[in-house]
Amino acid sequence: MNHPYWIALQSLVRKEVIRFTRIWVQTLVPPAITMTLYFMIFGNLIGSRIGQMEGFSYMEFIMPGLIMMAVITNSYANVASSFFSSKFQRNVEELLVAPVPNLLIIGGYVAGGVARGLCVGVIVTAVALLFVDIQIHNLWVLALTVLMTAIIFSLGGLINAVFAKTFDDITIIPTFVLTPLTYLGGVFYSISLLPEFWQGVSQLNPVVYTINAFRYGFLGISDVSLGASFALMAAFIVALTAVAYRLIDKGVGLRS
Repeated sequence: MNHPYWIALQSLVRKEVIRFTRIWVQTLVPPAITMTLYFMIFGNLIGSRIGQMEGFSYMEFIMPGLIMMAVITNSYANVASSFFSSKFQRNVEELLVAPVPNLLIIGGYVAGGVARGLCVGVIVTAVALLFVDIQIHNLWVLALTVLMTAIIFSLGGLINAVFAKTFDDITIIPTFVLTPLTYLGGVFYSISLLPEFWQGVSQLNPVVYTINAFRYGFLGISDVSLGASFALMAAFIVALTAVAYRLIDKGVGLRS
């Protein structure tokens, strides 16, 4: 296809992929090391004392959550840092004045975040193979969940970058919002173990739905409805895309 819009999208995606693969020591290696430590500490050392959870070894139970945690943080970080760098260097203005639709700009950056998230997901899965025998209950649920989750958090990273005024601003949301939501999202425990009140509170955490849908793809178990998980993820994609489009269309934080 030689349509100008298709060429523009390809160029944006290629730029984003080259960006994070060129500095792979900073973007791809750290998640592998971090998740190896998680598997060693929580899986081997603590897991052996906990025993089984929901009929699976503790290592098997936390494995989907650890993979998803890596996908979430890396999808978000890639777009947040890349788009803010474009703002900081003022080359995002070239995109804004070019005859390129805003949705295409959003799609290009989000595709880059998804690519990094999926790459890290594959790497962490390979690390997991060193510690546990991976089984797959439903490949389609697995693939759709990781793709939709990477899109959601890539869009979140883009919105964060639009509002950010300094490099410190793009670390605030991951530190004070994303990390607590992820750790309280059922990565290390089943929310069915919580008192009834806290189970209800946990269901307000959107990360619970992504992690449980992903866990269902691997193990066939979930603390929440699979239909509700996909409905919520689809709603987030639509809502965040609309917000990102509106912000870029209005030039919020982009035009001086």
